Parts: sequence; structure tokens; C-alpha cells
Amino acid sequence: MSQTTPTSTRSRRELLAWRNAVFVIFILSGLSLASWVARIPGVRDGLELGKDPSAVGLLILGMSIGAIVGLAASSPILIRFGPHKGMVAGLFIVSVGLVLVGVGASVAHSVPVVAIGLILLGFGNGMVDVMMNVEGTAVEREIGKTLMPLMHACFSLGTVIGAGVGAAAAALGIDVSWHLAVIAVVVAVSIVIAVRYVPREADLGDEVAEKPAVPFRQRMRDGLAVWADWRLILIGVVMLGMAFGEGSANDWISLAVVDGHDQSNSTGALVFGFFVAAMTLGRVLGGPIVDRIGRVLAIRITAGLGAAGLLIFILGGPLWLVVIGTVLWGFGVSLGFPLGMSAAADGAANPAARVSAVAIIGYCAFLVGPPVIGFLGKEFGLLNALYLVLVLLVAAFVAAGAVRPSTTAAPAAADPAA
Repeated sequence: MSQTTPTSTRSRRELLAWRNAVFVIFILSGLSLASWVARIPGVRDGLELGKDPSAVGLLILGMSIGAIVGLAASSPILIRFGPHKGMVAGLFIVSVGLVLVGVGASVAHSVPVVAIGLILLGFGNGMVDVMMNVEGTAVEREIGKTLMPLMHACFSLGTVIGAGVGAAAAALGIDVSWHLAVIAVVVAVSIVIAVRYVPREADLGDEVAEKPAVPFRQRMRDGLAVWADWRLILIGVVMLGMAFGEGSANDWISLAVVDGHDQSNSTGALVFGFFVAAMTLGRVLGGPIVDRIGRVLAIRITAGLGAAGLLIFILGGPLWLVVIGTVLWGFGVSLGFPLGMSAAADGAANPAARVSAVAIIGYCAFLVGPPVIGFLGKEFGLLNALYLVLVLLVAAFVAAGAVRPSTTAAPAAADPAA
């Protein structure tokens, strides 16, 4: 497939099957992650870690490090082996990781086994994250419509399914090992079926994709060269602000409602539900909106809404006002990550390496953001700590021009705001 051919030679049926297969892969990624998260209390109890959150935090850190390594390795693996083998291998690694987490927690009662499982879970998902986003931008170009927000909504759907199944399994007393083993089988079987509808050609637009004889060092230099592109760095700024805003909300919004606005625990959970619902709805509706107004204006509007909503949330007042701020915050961070992926992949050579680069920036924000907010919250109060997120959302607004479709390739959709 070529970045310069937005009109595909494939039939509509083939394109829709390809698109739906990528949707499924996004769902599988979210399902696998949420299945582990939903059983964290059971894993902790199986390992007899007590109530100390630092031990679980170290296990989670291992998974995050594995994800960063997987992100970094994804581009050369994708170029060398292609999307079929790469995505199947990534989700097979995820499946092995889930099995090890379950066995380590409730059969072997071994922290090292769980740690290895989480590293594999993170590594496999990191690999697949880049590959499915590259594949998503490819089908997006050929169909000629903005699809990335909807694909990321599929990831959110996967997390909802994973969380729901995990909660039901815990409530029914199903052992962690059995639950995660079943999820592992579902993931492994589903990826084998889904990937059949992904085109087999290796050309994803990367200059080195048709040159398998290029030495490894040269391929690495080509991959690292993308970091010299200032447009890519500015796209990274957009994704940094949006990912930091999303990650901080996921980890701290409930506690901020309880401690900062003097609400009950149940109210804190309910307010977080408003955030997740707003973010998911923004991604479902985002594609047609972006096709109409363009990426740049979409990022500026959503970043502006997010900044306004976060300020309302911080300043507080009646609960209804806090909820309004939360909803605006959720809408505000909904499109930055998927549109940043689309912008990184189009208009230049080596899209896999470029997507990998901005994905690393986004995931580092998810990894570093929550601890930074926690440290600042300890020193200045949790609500005051969220002003850092506000600053980063403003930075994303300023850098939004970088997501403008490149003039060197036909974009997936016209950008009237460009």
C-alpha cells in the first residue's frame, strides 16, 4: 500500500474486512490489559503482598518497562517480519504473559513468575500498539476517511469488556489463573482469525521495507533519524499533553473528587465514570468531525475544551459544576492520541518508526505522569498538582499545527483548517 494512493484497488468488501480486523486487534489489546488490571486485588492476595501498594507498584513498573521496550522494538520487527507475523507474535506473547500472571498468582504464588508475566504482557502489548496503529493509518489512507479515533474507541471498548468480565469473575470466585488463561486463549485464537483479513504485503510505506538486505545498523540509524524531525517532535508535544491528561485522570480523578472536593468514595467513582464515558464518546464521534473540520482545528478545539474543563474541575464549586468540568476534560483528551498517530504516519518516509517514536512519547506520559502528579500532590495538594496537566494541554493547543496533513502525500481526509 502506498501513502500516495488514497484510492484503493481493493474492493469495498476487502477494505471493510481489513478495517474490521484492525478494530478487533484494538479490542484485543484493551481486553488483555483490562483483564490484568481487574484482577490486581486477586493477584496481590495470591502473592500475600498485604496492603502495601509499593509492591504492586513495582510489578506494574515492570510491565511499563516491558511496554517501552516493546514500543522501541516494534518498528524494526514490523519492517523485518511484516504486520501478520508481528501482530500475531505480539499477542501470542501477551497471551503467555497472562497465563504466567495467573499461574504465578494463584498456583505457584511466586512474585518472580508474575513479574515475568507482566514484563511479557507489557512487551507484547507495546509491540502490537505500534503495529496496529500503523496498520490503522494504512487502512485509513486507503478508505479515505478518518478512522483512528474510532479504532481507539475500540481499544476503550476492549477495556470495558475486560473490566466487566474481570469483575464478574472476581464476584463469582473464579480463580485468577483460570480467568486469565481463558482470556489468553481468546486473544490468541482471535488474532489468528483477525489477521487473515489484513493484507500480507510488507510495504507499509517505510523506505527500508523493500530492502531486507540493509544492514541492521543502517536500519537502526534510519529508525533513530526520525527524532531529528521537528514536526514529529511537535506531534509528540500534542500527544504528551493529551496522554498526560488522560493518564492523570485515570489515576487521580476519583481521589481528587474525594479529597479535593470532599465527596464520598462512590461519588468519586461515579465522576470518573463520566470522564471515561465522555472520552469514549469523543472517540466514537471524532472521525466524522475531523473529516469535516480537519485535524488542526479538532485538536485546538478539544485541547481548549480540555483545558477549560480541567480548570473548572480544579476550582470546583457545586458537584454539578465539577461533573461538567470532568466531561469537558474527557472530551478534551479524546482525540489527541489517535490523531497524533495518524499525523506521525502520513506524509514522510518510515511511518512505522515515526509512529513508534510518538507512541513512546505518549506511553512515557502514561508512565511518568501519575507519579509526578502524586509527588506534586503531596507537596502542594492534589488539585493544585493538576495545574501541570493544564499547562501541558495548553502546550498541545499551541503545537496543534504540527498535525496538519503533509503536502508530500495525499491525506486520508481533507483538512480545511490547515
